[in-house]
Amino acid sequence: MHTRTRILFSMMLLLTGSAGKAATLSANGSTIDTLPAVEKKAPNSNYSPAYRGQTRVQGAKTATHYRVEKIAEKISAPFAIVAMPDGRLMVTVKSGHMEIRDQNGTLVKKITGFPATDLVGQGGLLDVAFDPNYTRNKMIYWSFSEKQASGNLTAVAKGSLNEAAGRVENVSVIFRATPALNGNVHFGSRIVFDRAGNLLVSVGERSIPEGRAQAQLLHSGLGKVFRITTSGKPAAGNPFLNKKGVMPEIYSYGHRNPQGLDINPVTGELWEAEFGPRGGDEINIVRAGKNYGWPVITYGIEYNGSKVGDALQQKKGMEQPAYYWDPVISPSGICFYKGNAIPEWKNNLFVAALSGQHIDRLIIRNNKVIGEERLLTDQQERFRDLAYLNGKLYAITDKGSIYRVGR
Repeated sequence: MHTRTRILFSMMLLLTGSAGKAATLSANGSTIDTLPAVEKKAPNSNYSPAYRGQTRVQGAKTATHYRVEKIAEKISAPFAIVAMPDGRLMVTVKSGHMEIRDQNGTLVKKITGFPATDLVGQGGLLDVAFDPNYTRNKMIYWSFSEKQASGNLTAVAKGSLNEAAGRVENVSVIFRATPALNGNVHFGSRIVFDRAGNLLVSVGERSIPEGRAQAQLLHSGLGKVFRITTSGKPAAGNPFLNKKGVMPEIYSYGHRNPQGLDINPVTGELWEAEFGPRGGDEINIVRAGKNYGWPVITYGIEYNGSKVGDALQQKKGMEQPAYYWDPVISPSGICFYKGNAIPEWKNNLFVAALSGQHIDRLIIRNNKVIGEERLLTDQQERFRDLAYLNGKLYAITDKGSIYRVGR
């Protein structure tokens, strides 16, 4: 049974982005004390943010009492946890199968029948999304690393889920982020549906120099967010339709390794999380046709301590992140909290942090991050993905634990 809790309806809303003496605003308009920034470590570089509040905003602390439960463990190499339309959970396992689990974490059914994945490094069976008409057509879509003669790439497939048989059927690959390269990291990849019923798919630039440079090239599928139909075709209204020499599926470009996507429930806009190098992890608001700068601009440095390119953080025609971290937290899956069970969390963005070993809570006002909190730091786990379901957050870790967080 859940412990009785007293809901405190004050939501900490930051008025400035500094870590100094700014005040916060409660729901009734009175000012209350704020907390220092949650990041205490020195940054890797001396780069300055483009605007106040772009990094190291003031801290926040959830006033509502909530409960943390580990409801499953020892799932082998999971990548995604996704809410199913019927209120259960789907977990993807990188080796090539999925698992339907109930809200208590109990395994209901193992699902097989997926195309072979190239199980190398960060590759494998990755994300999954459910068709908006899933209750009628039982169609699901997933991303995975696919072996090619010239290496491997991130691909998207679809099929109908026959739960009784424990299989996907009528499988077809509908999209490939070409070119294939010989590499084992930075496949991305997340999938979400936009409000028009199109798939938004994130793909990494594969890390190696050949792929890194292609994040800026519009004829390449590396380092991009794509917007495609359920048949894998370019979606109507895409920014580069009918442009010669350009992949018409591209929605945005200049990304490094985007492993987090979700739709803001207030604005309907796409928010994204991507890994920086040594420093420079980013949260972006992804808009059609925009260039997010990698590897030309970044708030990070190379792993060996040298500069990235010309060490630029701003350049005309390239978008600034809505928020960034230095040192990194390694942001993977993200989700917005869409309910009222914990009122102060409503419309907050939650980020699964791998190297940070926590869940990061970002309070947002007018598309600006105004407060930050770190949750579940005591679990000492690498958090890989998050899902919102019926007033609760569900988190999955690299060690195969599922946590349920809520009242």
